[in-house]
Amino acid sequence: MITRRAFGWARLLTAAVCAASLAHRLIWGLGSQTLASQNFFAYLTIQSNVAFTVLAVIAGVIALRSAEDPPWLTTARAIVLSWTITAGLAFALIVWQAGIRGIPVTVPWSDVVLHFVLPAWTIVAWVIGPGRRAASWRIVPFVLLYPVLWGLFTIWRGSLIGWYPYYFLDLRQVSGLVELIATCGIALVIFALVATVLVVLSRVNPTVPDDGGG
Repeated sequence: MITRRAFGWARLLTAAVCAASLAHRLIWGLGSQTLASQNFFAYLTIQSNVAFTVLAVIAGVIALRSAEDPPWLTTARAIVLSWTITAGLAFALIVWQAGIRGIPVTVPWSDVVLHFVLPAWTIVAWVIGPGRRAASWRIVPFVLLYPVLWGLFTIWRGSLIGWYPYYFLDLRQVSGLVELIATCGIALVIFALVATVLVVLSRVNPTVPDDGGG
């Protein structure tokens, strides 16, 4: 059984790995001198992993200093993990579709870590990590708030600069407004489903007693 202290150090190590992967992805992207690399922080994946890194550091320190996570940390972790896990699923879908269409996609090791390795590890850590409370169902609408605001801003910004981080937000690359709305709707459903699964997993086996909330 993993101890709370060991889990705290694991959180800090996870934050370091995520930070190193973000740094490598930035350097690798800048080397390509493409418009996409110049808009590195416009990607939802990058933004959510920056938030994940900061939260993992905070969570690691808390785990080293106390026996259980405060309620707000469980809420924050559930929300941020919903973003990063969904971003990983979306990336896998994009790579798969590119392969079907014969479009070459180069995936550096940092992308593999950010989109596949870390999301898989965080699911395991969410289930078995000591000191985690049961998450509230109220996180689900909060999970959706960020991608909605990000999507609206990104579409507006893209109309000004002529560039979008993901092809399905660009009306020039989809069949029209209906497909854009449908794709965005499907993405929001996935965000909600991931958040729901995380809440269910936390309630099946909370590692500290439920305080009766949410």
